[in-house]
Amino acid sequence: MSVFAAIDIGSNGVRLLVCRVTKNSNGKILVSKEEGFRMPIRLGEDVFVHGHISKEKILRLKQTMKGFSELLLAYGEVQGIRAVATSAMRDATNSLAVIDEIFQYSNIRIECIDGKKEASLVFSQNLSKFLDTKAAHLYVDVGGGSTELSLMFKGKILISRSFNLGTVRILHGKVSESEWNDLRNWIKKNTHGIKPLSAVGIGGNITRLLKMLTKKEAKFVTAIQIKKIHTSLKRLTLEKRMEKFDLKPDRADVIIPAAQIYMTICQSAQIKRVFVPQVSVTDGLIQEMYLTKFK
Repeated sequence: MSVFAAIDIGSNGVRLLVCRVTKNSNGKILVSKEEGFRMPIRLGEDVFVHGHISKEKILRLKQTMKGFSELLLAYGEVQGIRAVATSAMRDATNSLAVIDEIFQYSNIRIECIDGKKEASLVFSQNLSKFLDTKAAHLYVDVGGGSTELSLMFKGKILISRSFNLGTVRILHGKVSESEWNDLRNWIKKNTHGIKPLSAVGIGGNITRLLKMLTKKEAKFVTAIQIKKIHTSLKRLTLEKRMEKFDLKPDRADVIIPAAQIYMTICQSAQIKRVFVPQVSVTDGLIQEMYLTKFK
């Protein structure tokens, strides 16, 4: 059994996932999640407003990555570590300098990945057992800095697009109406006449909405449910949202724009429900590392 670690540096938070991975006698990959940590650094607050990552955020990110590095050293048997970054790091004017500084401080090298790579990592998980293989699926990942869309059929990506339309950008008033229109038009153009079509929602926002709206074992949330919860959340203060739905501060503020994005996508594509597999980029990274090492 091998230990692997994956780090996802998003626009809202930084996540670490540590897993033990092996194969059974039938060759099936078995993953046991050992530890999971999340730090709400919110790089997007700097990047989407000022264009670069501030000294304060760099320090917090350095300390976080150093802490992760020290934790992984304590395992003494980690076979692989990968750290990836998405929208905020991609857009920051000082991203290369920050990546180098973090590597020097923590010995962890950060890779910037695009939306297509994010989608392929998520769909590397065995999602086919939950999905209708005869239907097309719109992969949706709503992050702090961007929304990634990929139209998929039979496990293959037909077309992808990344939009600078994320929850943290919306909170800071950095999303124009033209970006919303671009999203709507792209969806309508590329999903027109495709039926049946369902959505696959990835990330912390849709996972939290699922937990707020359904029973524990549920895998789907409907467009109608998302619209209703969006209306309810808008009536509540930040503190009331945190109290009523047991939300952390950095989730309680972005959950409203996240629901707004999902509502827009479902309406534009005429999608009635969203499948939420509760897997992430870090899950895909773990599997990719294992397969690369033991292929």
